[in-house]
Amino acid sequence: MDKNPIDNTSWAIMIFLSLVWGCSFILIKKALIFLDPVQLACLRLGISSIAFAPVVFYYRNEINWSDWPKFIAVGLTGSGIPAFLFSFAQTQVSSSVAGLLNSLTPIWTLIIGIFIFRLSFNNRKLVGVILGFLGAASLILLGSKKSLGDNPLFGIYIIIATVCYAISVNMVQAFFSKAKPVIISSMSFFMIGPPALVYVVFTDFVQVVNTNPAAWYSVGAVTLLSLMGTVMASILFYNLVQRTTAVFASTVTYLMPLIALAWGIFDGEHITWLHYAGMATILIGVYITKKN
Repeated sequence: MDKNPIDNTSWAIMIFLSLVWGCSFILIKKALIFLDPVQLACLRLGISSIAFAPVVFYYRNEINWSDWPKFIAVGLTGSGIPAFLFSFAQTQVSSSVAGLLNSLTPIWTLIIGIFIFRLSFNNRKLVGVILGFLGAASLILLGSKKSLGDNPLFGIYIIIATVCYAISVNMVQAFFSKAKPVIISSMSFFMIGPPALVYVVFTDFVQVVNTNPAAWYSVGAVTLLSLMGTVMASILFYNLVQRTTAVFASTVTYLMPLIALAWGIFDGEHITWLHYAGMATILIGVYITKKN
């Protein structure tokens, strides 16, 4: 049952998040031109933590610092681990396929909610879950290298990332239902970002940007990804979870694959009927699972 009626503001937030996060996959693709996957993920987390540092300082007296393990858990599952998984996956999988597979998040949110947080379940939702996974399996197992990327099996990394997202959104609803969204976001990144940023310093990142001015193109992509797709979007997302439910909030993935596909077409990726069939099957499954 929804905690509050789904109002127009909630829908507006969901649509905005879908658009912003739908662009994330093409930004990851562009960032990987000059950065390796680990550098990309660490920069994404590090830049986000720097952006959130003033927020943590401002709200320092309102933060329940004894909840630091929960903030770390939310940060790792909601951003930390997925940042690495998507970076590695998109070295072998096209940005459009990454966006399509990300649509599994609501299904995993439901499954985890059922087994851990005891949400209701019925045969209709089981059908939705099966359809969602069939759509994902078709993309990974049936696609050719030309249409999906060099190695579609790397899509499994993205499926694992969606599991992490689902765990995170359920934890936010269970543990931080009364906390300010900006505190949830800022603390989760503040706890995990600094070590990632320190790691970047010990890689060849500085040498790469100093010797190749074009590398700043990738740095710009990951900066935009961090500030828009991570900092701003995470605050709005946690607000949406509090306003509605974890399952409704995770349906931002309805529009995300459409945006990801559009960017893939614009960037010259080979789009086939399998992309559309896989997307339709996954989204039908998502629709069925979220119906009361």
